[in-house]
Amino acid sequence: MANLLATKPLDTLMAEASETGEHSLKRALGPVNLITLGIGAIIGAGIFVLTGHAAAANAGPAIVFSYILAGVGCGFAGLCYAEFASLIPIAGSAYTYGYATLGEIFAWIIGWDLILEYAFGAATVASGWSGTVVAFLQNFNINLPPQIVDVPGTQMVFYQNHWIQLVTVQKTLTDAGIDWHTLPHATSVFNLVAFIGIAFVTTILVIGIKESANFNTAIVFVKLAAVLIFIAVAGNYVLQHMSEAKANWTPFIPPNSGQFGIYGWSGIARGAAVVFFAYIGFDAVSTAAQEAKNPQKDMPVGILGSLAVCTVLYILVSWLLTGVMHYSSLNVAAPVSIAMAHTGVWWGSMLVNAGAIAGLSTVMLVMLLGQSRVFYSMSRDGLLWKWAGDIHPKFRTPWKSSIIVGIFVAVFAAVIPIGVLGELVSIGTLLAFVIVCAGIMVLRKKRPDLHRPFRAPWVPFTPIMGILVAFAMMAALPIDTWLRLIIWLAVGMVIYYTYGRHHSKVQQGKTLASVGSGKAGD
Repeated sequence: MANLLATKPLDTLMAEASETGEHSLKRALGPVNLITLGIGAIIGAGIFVLTGHAAAANAGPAIVFSYILAGVGCGFAGLCYAEFASLIPIAGSAYTYGYATLGEIFAWIIGWDLILEYAFGAATVASGWSGTVVAFLQNFNINLPPQIVDVPGTQMVFYQNHWIQLVTVQKTLTDAGIDWHTLPHATSVFNLVAFIGIAFVTTILVIGIKESANFNTAIVFVKLAAVLIFIAVAGNYVLQHMSEAKANWTPFIPPNSGQFGIYGWSGIARGAAVVFFAYIGFDAVSTAAQEAKNPQKDMPVGILGSLAVCTVLYILVSWLLTGVMHYSSLNVAAPVSIAMAHTGVWWGSMLVNAGAIAGLSTVMLVMLLGQSRVFYSMSRDGLLWKWAGDIHPKFRTPWKSSIIVGIFVAVFAAVIPIGVLGELVSIGTLLAFVIVCAGIMVLRKKRPDLHRPFRAPWVPFTPIMGILVAFAMMAALPIDTWLRLIIWLAVGMVIYYTYGRHHSKVQQGKTLASVGSGKAGD
């Protein structure tokens, strides 16, 4: 019977990290690339969409505390990620760290969990990207055919010169005494916009990591400009309308409704768990460790730098957002855009929509980058099929896994409505954090002799706090989310027991020397 707790030797991991040649990943990323890679993933759906939803449904103005709580939890985990990424500069992120410290079965669980996080997260963001693109084009009176802008079965009506989802405008029509059947209407068949978005991002990823990073860096500056302009405009509005802002912020922590997670302190905890989706980008930086020029020095900078920048921006945006508009009116698809329009700065809403398009584009790119790199690492270890680890001889990217994952995500985003995947992705990420934090404690005890270019401070306090905060946020999520995670992990265990454990190179005692010489390639 396979040894489920077999670990992958650190010497093997170090040798893999030092590989060069056409069958290895290309080291092309510097510290700026890595920081913008993290910012590219972090600033997206969270800041442009989830902030308003969590404020309206869970925390009220205290959404600021939710972001601080989530940021603190990410800070503890980020320090542990930074130590691992500098010590083991190899693709795979938490999967690789779990394999080196806790054993193969834990590595499989977290690897399968990361597939959930990145693939479904990218599909979720693609749906939001599609809606934002459609809204942006409508600002210029460009209406795409309603059949290609949403998932199958979505009812669309033509109202005030725009195609709009019936569910979002039905109350307005009813209040106005208008029967929607009398308006032009249509049913969506396929979200072609989301499909094209994923296809475009996948193409960039296949062409090369440097090209992907440069595209991401350019777009990051666009959306950072949009976020900073919102902070400036909203801050000026709040200063000029302080009485209105104070009224919107009162009470800052709305009293609990009598139900867990709806306002009060439990609402802050639930809000933190919901907006946690907004923070998952920094761990995606660690999946690119094998493509960093100087990972021992640059990986901690990329992980902690992107996390610090985005936490500050999130706190400022959420605070100003609830000052400009009452939190009860923010449960809309584009709350930041709506708030900007409320300030009276006519060009602001259009600019924020453009920033949201840019923001969501880079989130898709970094999530699909992380997904393909986890596939690559698991395939190299024999736990997934060999094709997932094939490197393109010219582009030096895992092109087969990028294309196959891209097709899956594009179809998923185009045909299936995704209502709860934000929470599902959050719980998957939190589970990854628990394993990384636990892995740091295990490795400090088993291999205290290792040279650590970056050392997480205050061990074991830091990893223990990371675990406790992660578990607290997981506990705040609905039971349905836990059930979906359990089902997903059960499917993964079937694949592991039918394929992974029979092909595991660690189980078979194959070393990197044999892998590198081609003896263990199949």
